[in-house]
Amino acid sequence: MKLLTFASAWCFGSLERCYAEVEQGHFDGVEGPPPAGAELRARVARALEQGRVPYIAEICTGGDYAPASSVAPERHLDDFQRQLAAAAEGGAVRASCLFGSDAWSFSQAVDAYGRALELAARSRVPVSFETHRGRPTFHPRLTLDLLQALPELTLTCDLSHWCVVSERLVDQPHVIEAVAQRARHLHARVGYAQGPQVPDPRVASYAHELSVHEGWWAAFWRAAYDRGEPAFSATPEFGPDGYLQVHPVSGEPVADLSELNRWMSQRLRQRFGELFPC
Repeated sequence: MKLLTFASAWCFGSLERCYAEVEQGHFDGVEGPPPAGAELRARVARALEQGRVPYIAEICTGGDYAPASSVAPERHLDDFQRQLAAAAEGGAVRASCLFGSDAWSFSQAVDAYGRALELAARSRVPVSFETHRGRPTFHPRLTLDLLQALPELTLTCDLSHWCVVSERLVDQPHVIEAVAQRARHLHARVGYAQGPQVPDPRVASYAHELSVHEGWWAAFWRAAYDRGEPAFSATPEFGPDGYLQVHPVSGEPVADLSELNRWMSQRLRQRFGELFPC
């Protein structure tokens, strides 16, 4: 089994910058929203084919990363269907989706995810749904209930969100085991009890948080290996937009995001290689 690391357009600012990161050897592929417009999607698809650079499409429903609770399920489903078609046109090898709302009841969430899974089954692009705040997968217990109700539901795992929601590192081994069976893609960011992104995962102050997250990621990899998967994908996702801490007076960031994500890509490759020697 191989590990493929992806550069995130959210972290680096654009798919074009992500391509440069791949060319420099920091990553194997790129991840970002489906390019707008048929002409641009075709151009991206040609570039990916010619350069053999895999592309993961990021689908976001409801109009924003934190959609208003008033957005109806039909809007989420329409967004999902439209963006999934664009992802296929752009040559995506996977779609990673932020779908739905944490304002929904459990029955509403099951119904909407079930309908999304029906749409996904008709697409040639595999789809995994991200564990993310503001979505029905925002909490470990609720996500476990969804997995039990929807046997076809697979996940993009970003458990840093669960750290801040639960106000602790996830300490439920049975949840991690269940999630590992459905994990198909990883967003590799390190969270802590009071936030979804530690200031710098390279420093000793956050060694414990890094170690715990790497234990979860290793569980996902082992499950994929046991399933006979040929590869597993991971996107380092230390991001801007309030995730990166800044000095309260000067506004200067505490770390360089590009450096953090390059470091995490190398770290993932190292840790994966220790588990699965090539």
